Amino acid sequence: MIYTVQVKVMPLKDLLDPQGKAVLGGLQNLGLDQITDVRIGKHIDLQVEANDKEEALQAATGAAKKLLANPVMEIFEVSVN
Repeated sequence: MIYTVQVKVMPLKDLLDPQGKAVLGGLQNLGLDQITDVRIGKHIDLQVEANDKEEALQAATGAAKKLLANPVMEIFEVSVN
């Protein structure tokens, strides 16, 4: 069976997010002062062939650990639909 798995990768909270800061500055320049912080990450959709959801989740988690996220700078979440 084919499962669609989403991987959400975000920078660690303690690290500076230069892309997020640049977007925040742009939003504030547009007068959107109520937005106080921006963090930019990645959303990755994977099509995983597996026997069940747990197997698909394990495969996607392995991909995230090995390639999709940098554990020094990023955290990730994996979910199966």
